[in-house]
Amino acid sequence: MSELTTDDVHYYPAFLQALLEDHSDDATVAALLRQPAFAVYRNTVFKGCVDALAANYPAVQRLVGSDWMHAAALAYARDHLPRQASLIAYGEGFAAFLAALPAADELPYLPGVATLDRCWTEAHLAADQPMVESTALQSALVAGQDVCLVPHAATRWHHDAQHPVTTIWSANRTDPAIDPGDIDWQGEAALFTRPQAEVQWQAISHGACRFLDACREGQPVTQAAALALAQEPDLDVAALLGRLLLAGAFTAFTFN
Repeated sequence: MSELTTDDVHYYPAFLQALLEDHSDDATVAALLRQPAFAVYRNTVFKGCVDALAANYPAVQRLVGSDWMHAAALAYARDHLPRQASLIAYGEGFAAFLAALPAADELPYLPGVATLDRCWTEAHLAADQPMVESTALQSALVAGQDVCLVPHAATRWHHDAQHPVTTIWSANRTDPAIDPGDIDWQGEAALFTRPQAEVQWQAISHGACRFLDACREGQPVTQAAALALAQEPDLDVAALLGRLLLAGAFTAFTFN
């Protein structure tokens, strides 16, 4: 690969300024900007970003409508141009962007819903891995060995302490519309896995999320269980572990 020249170092920032701000202080780029084709190119770039965000955040779009989503997505794209040619994973920071967006202040659950949309995308695109060998794991646990569970590459989870994001997300992504009056307005969490090449999701508790957090941090099962119980004293850890294994949440285990 050839090295950047002095002209390149000055040209690329000027070109980016023209793309983002529709003007340039560089004479060469300013001349390019006056050509009708550049406007077409500029519009195409941002339309691609907006369309990708709408596709990657369908629950958010359904909640806010196409016009609102277009405006928010365009504002995001101006500050977060794609880093890859493919836009299938575009929008990594969109949930955080919405959390700081004044126009979203009246929808405090929106960043959480966006996070669940992102979890689905990441689970869908994650690397293939086998599921943990449950028989070997059970044998190790029965023998009293403390093991560390390794989350599968496709496993994602999110807990919102204040808002029923799982219910809202599912109602705007997969389930029929529900009456807002039927929603229990309290914190919720969700788990995303991909056990059979297809993303699956389920509602889980805060204690379950704490268990998964501890596993991701490399904590052994006994410590993960203790942290989960501290968060949720009534949690049935054995039932939780069985549920997580059935969902394909782990790829392996190591001995502590």
